[in-house]
Amino acid sequence: MRRVAIVGAGGAGKTVLANHLGARLGLPVTHLDDLRYDAAWDVVPEPEFVAAQRAVVTRDRWIIDGNSTASMPIRFAAADTIIFLDLPPLVCLWGIALRRLRYRGGRHSDGVHDRITLAFLRYVLGFRRRHAPTVRAHIAAHGEHAELFEVTSRRQVNQLITGLDSGGRDV
Repeated sequence: MRRVAIVGAGGAGKTVLANHLGARLGLPVTHLDDLRYDAAWDVVPEPEFVAAQRAVVTRDRWIIDGNSTASMPIRFAAADTIIFLDLPPLVCLWGIALRRLRYRGGRHSDGVHDRITLAFLRYVLGFRRRHAPTVRAHIAAHGEHAELFEVTSRRQVNQLITGLDSGGRDV
């Protein structure tokens, strides 16, 4: 694992996993929200967002966590590993609630971006039905060369981490 793309619904644990893997593997971590939004949480222009991702993926080693489906081809084509956190919506909502309790909203130095809106909650609730098929299509079209870890529970995420910590790679 030298170039890792992590995707999944909000609250699935992308940032926590990215930070853990980055520390474990000695890889720099980029959170897509840091590229997508400016300091005032305004969306940066699309060409700037795409250019920033292209700059990251040209590096030899990286982890990128985030969901922008429009730019998945950029990340997946360059990744040697794709981790798709396909957790149930209620598990993700619980993750969002815990994040709110822990961080009290806003933007934090460890990559956590805690901004809850009704649209965001709808996105999380409908992720498996509306967005997961698009993620899988992008993986098939642009990431067929990469090792894929598709996990559907927190237990499997923990098994993935444990496997990496013990030198294994199996989920």
